Amino acid sequence: MAIDLRAAFESEPPTLDFIWPGFLASTVGALVAPGATGKSFWALEAAMSVACGATVESRAVGGDLVGLAPTKAGRVIYFAGEDPESALIGRIHAIGKHLGPQAREAIADNLLIEAILGKRLNVMDDRHLARVIEYCSDSRLIVLDTLSRIHNLDENSNGDMAQLVATLEHVAVSTGASVLYLHHVSKGSARDGQTDQQQAARGASALVDNVRWCGFVARMADKEAQNLTEHAYGGQPIGEDHRGFFVRFGVNKQNYGLTSRERWYKQHSGGVLLPVDLLDTKHTGGKGWRREQV
Repeated sequence: MAIDLRAAFESEPPTLDFIWPGFLASTVGALVAPGATGKSFWALEAAMSVACGATVESRAVGGDLVGLAPTKAGRVIYFAGEDPESALIGRIHAIGKHLGPQAREAIADNLLIEAILGKRLNVMDDRHLARVIEYCSDSRLIVLDTLSRIHNLDENSNGDMAQLVATLEHVAVSTGASVLYLHHVSKGSARDGQTDQQQAARGASALVDNVRWCGFVARMADKEAQNLTEHAYGGQPIGEDHRGFFVRFGVNKQNYGLTSRERWYKQHSGGVLLPVDLLDTKHTGGKGWRREQV
């Protein structure tokens, strides 16, 4: 049905429904990062945040570990295509140590994690696609970890990848959920230290050009490790020996709303990512230490 232009001119527009700030409901987004950076942990914790509830509630029960401040609770489906069930259970257990009892209950009620490793899911097959849509009906968020595990098209073909994203858009519209897919960066962007750039995604440009939101997780660079400290006063730089524990999250493409500031996370036991405030080690004119603005 065509948009009623007269009504659109004269009436207040509907309030946009965001899964988390900037990620609009019923759209497709991407999270792009090198392998072994922590993107699966970030996505799993984000899924738990959405499953747990609205901003105030999730903070009160300790469920929003990544600090996304989701607007409301909803059913979340997480398709895990890279790891066996035993590894996934280990991750869930590690994250659970940082969650309150109420948060664990809410997450258990609203989050479904499907281990699809070896099951050859292909959303470009009409039968598979229909089953995915039926299984994910009335969900708020669908996570695909990773994109390469759910299709058999040519990743370097813009035509193929545009078709793939269009299929994921069909899933989003049919279910009412946002679809977040995880994807790797190219070897060149990893080599050149540009994994936080929009064009860092491996394969055809349509993979990012055609989505409405794109986030990244990047390892701490050597220069950042020399300039940042975890301690409020008199802290030593994080340094080369410890920079592997820190990753930076940000958004490099967002079509709706204001882009949130970047933030740092520190890896804890089991690989769990928790937000951390980092300070700039540079002294500013005798006025003490200034907070790193990211």
